[in-house]
Amino acid sequence: MSASEESAPAKVVPIAPRRAEPGRPGELLGGVRNVATRHLQALTASLFDSLDDALFDLAEKAASNALQVEYFDGMRELRKKRGLIERLFVEDIVQRLSDLSAGRLRERRTLNESGAARSELSLVEDAELEESLAVGSMASKAEQRLARSLFALNERLAVLAGGLRFDNALGPLDPGALAQGFRNALRDLETGVRVKLIVYKLFDRYVMSGAEALYEELNLNLAQAGVLPQIRQPGSGRAAMAAQTPTAAAPQRGAAAVGEDLAAQADLLTQLSNLLAARRGPGETPPGGMALPAQAPGYSAVPLPGPAELLGALTLLQAEIARANLAARSANEALGEVRHVKNDLLEQVSRISGQVRTRVSEADEDTIDLVSMLFEFILQDRNLPAEMQALLARLQIPYLKVAILDRRLFAQRAHPARRLLDTLADTAKGWSRESDPDQRLLGDVRAVVERLLQDFDDDLGVFERLLGEFTTQLETHRKRAELTELRAAEAARGREKLDHARRTAANAVLDHLQDRNPPQLVRSLLTRPWANYLVLLLLRQGAEAPEFRAALRFMDDLLWSFEPKPDAAARQRLRELLPELERSLRQGLATVALQEPDQNRLLEQLNALYRPLLGESGDIGTPPVVLSGNAVDIETVLPPALEPEPIAIHAVANPDADTDATNAPSEALETVRTLKAGCWFEFIAADAVRERAKLSWVSPISGRYLFVNRRGLKVADKSAAQLAAEIDSGQAVLLEEVPLFDRALDAIVERLRNAQPEAGRAGA
Repeated sequence: MSASEESAPAKVVPIAPRRAEPGRPGELLGGVRNVATRHLQALTASLFDSLDDALFDLAEKAASNALQVEYFDGMRELRKKRGLIERLFVEDIVQRLSDLSAGRLRERRTLNESGAARSELSLVEDAELEESLAVGSMASKAEQRLARSLFALNERLAVLAGGLRFDNALGPLDPGALAQGFRNALRDLETGVRVKLIVYKLFDRYVMSGAEALYEELNLNLAQAGVLPQIRQPGSGRAAMAAQTPTAAAPQRGAAAVGEDLAAQADLLTQLSNLLAARRGPGETPPGGMALPAQAPGYSAVPLPGPAELLGALTLLQAEIARANLAARSANEALGEVRHVKNDLLEQVSRISGQVRTRVSEADEDTIDLVSMLFEFILQDRNLPAEMQALLARLQIPYLKVAILDRRLFAQRAHPARRLLDTLADTAKGWSRESDPDQRLLGDVRAVVERLLQDFDDDLGVFERLLGEFTTQLETHRKRAELTELRAAEAARGREKLDHARRTAANAVLDHLQDRNPPQLVRSLLTRPWANYLVLLLLRQGAEAPEFRAALRFMDDLLWSFEPKPDAAARQRLRELLPELERSLRQGLATVALQEPDQNRLLEQLNALYRPLLGESGDIGTPPVVLSGNAVDIETVLPPALEPEPIAIHAVANPDADTDATNAPSEALETVRTLKAGCWFEFIAADAVRERAKLSWVSPISGRYLFVNRRGLKVADKSAAQLAAEIDSGQAVLLEEVPLFDRALDAIVERLRNAQPEAGRAGA
């Protein structure tokens, strides 16, 4: 590396903290539209240029003629409709921007709401489900990766739209909007799902990956035009940062879209540089480093090691780490090694050069200390399990080499090395031994670490290649886990519906029996088979269905029929009612699978109860059923319940109502009620066993929270009050969603700021 390259500052675009009046929102939105159109047209052109080659390669390697034909047919169809797809895609995004200027935003759609409207996930066709999973996954990954730039862009667009809120809406240029727009553009594409998934994969590779440049250009243009030149975002709210970054007056989004814009990122790096410089002083020991005496022996005689010497020494240290079996070391042991890297590096440089080296240049010192503090943060990060902390800490030397080779590592969120570390950390967040019994996922992460230690010399392209390979492996895990997760949510939904229907039916029967004292046979009939019939009607047709209302009227008529009949008119009405009662009763009993012989025996017993009321035979039905032998026991006549146990008619309290909510900690309960599906928790059991789980689904019926592990298997379901109590007691810890690198930089700034007064007193 040349001296000029060594001294070149990080390529961060400085943005003056000015606040020109936005003035012309229509003109600025027109500029946004033009930039977006230019970027998206170029990105989709790259996509289609690569698509032909990709499908041709797949066709050549196809395992069967049918598969080969499918790929070639897909190529022809895509060539034919390329222009239409590109036009429809760009038009969709332009329309979203036009809607924004008119004060309209499209609501976010979940997986099961995409495509044709459906009320149940179980009704989604396999192909559409697979397509929805692919679209939802790439949008979700891009939103997480680009959260900071996207937040700033949406804040600025909200200002241009007159303060429009983005709370539950999809921003016009969000990855979700891009994915939905592209899916809409493919609606007339006549290919199988296999070809469509290849198209989506290339869309992710070319368009989603290129969205970072689009967001940064738009943020830069709008900031320079005076639209929120600086933004302080929720989630990065360090008190020290807030003191220097003006608060935006624009409306704020939820905690999931936290971060800062390009100007704030540049400001952060400037603060880091100033803070690192401020902590230097004669005899001072920098964080994570060794003492640097100003007048050490040979101080002026021994030249400072250059980048080539540092990289050579780091390569030797990297080889030692690659050979050592450090996978089983604890996080505490790794922390000690992380803090001694500067000493180890200088010793290695001294051995190579044959001269005692006690210091490096200030720029290299800052780089070494910054990387050390980054990995100290990793080893203390609550988001990461201890095994993953120790594993990722082995990457300190490779990342120090990256920082020396390319000083943009800390300035660019899209840097491949930074994206790889963020992806590894995000994967590790949801890992636990219970969710990875065969340690396949742990092995995939370890393989990336080992490959970097063994293969990385000075080719930064290895990070992009490893990121691509690792992402492909994650897709395999993710697809399998999401299908399992959908089944878990569907099963929970089915159980909740059944429980809700059983309680509704039980309460309906109790309401009808209130203040009435029918014969025991009638009470048993209503509380068991008829209650089960009500449950089936509720599940199949709902409480507003005519059949359900008719079943409720039957209970009224049946109970009235066993009340005393004081006059002939009442007895005549009963005689006229009996055939209708029999028809309704037989229909309901047949629905709950009571066989006709058992129905006949039950009706005969009811006949016996009616005779005294009528003063005559008064059989239900014609001809009457004649029993042979003694009376039949009620329990043998009535059918079994739908579940192993009969409906508990005497216990109809609704557990859906969170009765403990009033006793739950209010702050924690408020946190719980704002949770969105996809956030991760660490649960700590009484025996100190830790389990990590993702919030998969919140029941609209009971408000219960369903949690699954990384494999998509159910871990727990909890009420809001129960979850709030666990959060308050520390048994449940909400893991942060902000990418690792961004959280680390915020923490480093805070650490250096907190250490500044001490340094000042020491210097005085």
